[in-house]
Amino acid sequence: MSAVAAWGALLQRDLRAVARSRSQLYSSILFPLILLAVIGTGVSEGLEPSRVRDGDYESFLVPGVVAMTVLFAATFSSASYYQDRDSGLLRVLLASPHEPWVILGGKALGGVTLGCLQALAVLGIAAAIPGIELDWQYGPVAGLALALVALVLLALLLNGFAQLLATRIRTMQGFHLVMNLLLFPLLLFSGAFFPIDDLPGWLRALAYANPITYAVDLLRVAVYADGTDGLIGAPVDVAVLGALALVLFAGGLRRQQTYQW
Repeated sequence: MSAVAAWGALLQRDLRAVARSRSQLYSSILFPLILLAVIGTGVSEGLEPSRVRDGDYESFLVPGVVAMTVLFAATFSSASYYQDRDSGLLRVLLASPHEPWVILGGKALGGVTLGCLQALAVLGIAAAIPGIELDWQYGPVAGLALALVALVLLALLLNGFAQLLATRIRTMQGFHLVMNLLLFPLLLFSGAFFPIDDLPGWLRALAYANPITYAVDLLRVAVYADGTDGLIGAPVDVAVLGALALVLFAGGLRRQQTYQW
């Protein structure tokens, strides 16, 4: 119970910090929506894509920008390790009676919660836009539950990866640089912005080796796919994402405990 209370306190602290940092809150939600409006409308009206359902690129783009929101949130939340380290707060927290895994796990779960909440906000706003036609093929309730599974697993995976990275890079500037260098290329060939089933063989192989591909595919099954089970299939998506999320999150947490902050 003491661990749950500590997690609740750390989560409340992170939620308050984001609520007070309105620029971070607004930008993390508005940027995906601006991308959806500008690129989605531009491609749908200017290029008339034929490989997406009814040529509606805006609706096709929704799962991708939702996944991108989680990616942004994981980057911002993981950067708080550097802020707390430089201010001395992290040492104070680690000196508390709680075990290090409780403190670090609470901070990581705060990042997961924030990422999921921001992504759900983007999904809700996108679903309310008249020009976007999502296809809840399992119904809104089941589709939303499946989308939430995808978001939680993706957030755990990304936060675990960010924790591993944060223990190897000493500066926040270097952390942001490496995160952008690694994660944005993964997002680009994950199927978030264009279908991957007709790509050249070498690029399609990279896409299948990309963990973010499975999150985007699961989101597309939940909110977009028209009577199909996506490119890969929901059971495989959940199995791959769940295994990778467990390994990376547990590995990142273990690495954080032995790291000298």
